Amino acid sequence: MLKPLTCLTLTLTLATWTLAAEPVPERHWPSWRGPNHGGTVAQGTFLKSWNEKEGILWKVALPGPGCSTPIVWDDQIILTCEAADQDTVMALDWSGNKLWQTAVGKQRGGKHRNGSGSNPSCITDGNYVFGYFKSGHLAGLTIEGKLLWKTNLQQSYGKDTLYWDLGTSPVLTRNHVNVAVMHKGNSYLAAFDKQTGELAWKVDRNYETPVEGDHSYATPIVTQQSGKEAILVWGAEHLTAHDAANGKILWSCAGFNPDEKRNWVAVASYVIADDMAVIPYGRGSRLAGIRLGGKGDVSKTHRIWTRTDTGSFVPTPCTDGKQVMLLRDSGEVQGIDPATGKTLWEGRFPKHRAKYYASPVVAGGNMYAPREDGVLLVASLKNGFKFEAENDMGERLIASPVPVGNQLLIRGERHLFCIGK
Repeated sequence: MLKPLTCLTLTLTLATWTLAAEPVPERHWPSWRGPNHGGTVAQGTFLKSWNEKEGILWKVALPGPGCSTPIVWDDQIILTCEAADQDTVMALDWSGNKLWQTAVGKQRGGKHRNGSGSNPSCITDGNYVFGYFKSGHLAGLTIEGKLLWKTNLQQSYGKDTLYWDLGTSPVLTRNHVNVAVMHKGNSYLAAFDKQTGELAWKVDRNYETPVEGDHSYATPIVTQQSGKEAILVWGAEHLTAHDAANGKILWSCAGFNPDEKRNWVAVASYVIADDMAVIPYGRGSRLAGIRLGGKGDVSKTHRIWTRTDTGSFVPTPCTDGKQVMLLRDSGEVQGIDPATGKTLWEGRFPKHRAKYYASPVVAGGNMYAPREDGVLLVASLKNGFKFEAENDMGERLIASPVPVGNQLLIRGERHLFCIGK
């Protein structure tokens, strides 16, 4: 029996993480889209341009491929990758020195040119770190990198049938680490004890859809509903809210594919702004605003607006809670009012044949948008859209940038870069 660790209780609200036990560390990016799940940081001064002679504080070679976005807790930068054919979680300090590296199990490599066996990002509550991989491995570690437990979801509950490389990241509730598995076959949402990895509950989440419509690479978000934790899951043409205590569906919203289009797979995740979930879908052709809450089927009552002229297929939008910043796959950018769906402003990055596979971040009023060919583009959003700079990193960029402490962490195909003054 593993000795229980002292838990640092985290309560996730719609907009922010609040820490009950002690202050949040200054360097804090605990999950894929950051502390507010919106991919934004309001404060800070971040460089807009850099080169090999100025602005790159350090550049560190990684053991192997991986597309996961790094996370940060205080003095540790944590990411996943392949190392010696093993699914691996590793941590570096803020000088780029390796602190620890922990193998989880044999890896299953990527299929897509912009994919890997290590697409999902880790998540941490300050005491534990959790990693999830294309192989099906789900692992719990201490913040110091000691492996506490591991399980393989595909061996236990069925093989992965996604056409491409698994991408959904785990999320945390007060007591559990949670994973959504959405593909053809048995789809489900499951919760595991943080300390032991024991299954707490598992609920099926199966919907009949046209071909590939039941595949999803999106990451859930944990919110509060009526004072209790709820897990919001997007995929299989449904947005569902689940009671975090037992997985029971609280409400669901459908109607995302009335014409029954084939291959309308969910790749981009959604964002929450105020009381609205803003969801890109339809392979980049649709955008919808769903009011959170209610009971049962809320498809007719809580779908507030739908756009059929915009959206994003792969990049997940950003939000500061007041507006949604949408990066489309070919570089168009829009500011969207989450309450009405109306366009507040628009612009675009320079035209290029390469696409945007990584999700952007907004930091200090600037949007940082990695393009698949290795160029990271920057625009000011302080007064609409103003293109500022492009920075060639010299290798493919699929992971999202991480803005922490006036510095940018940029994960490339082979290296991790730290950008700052």
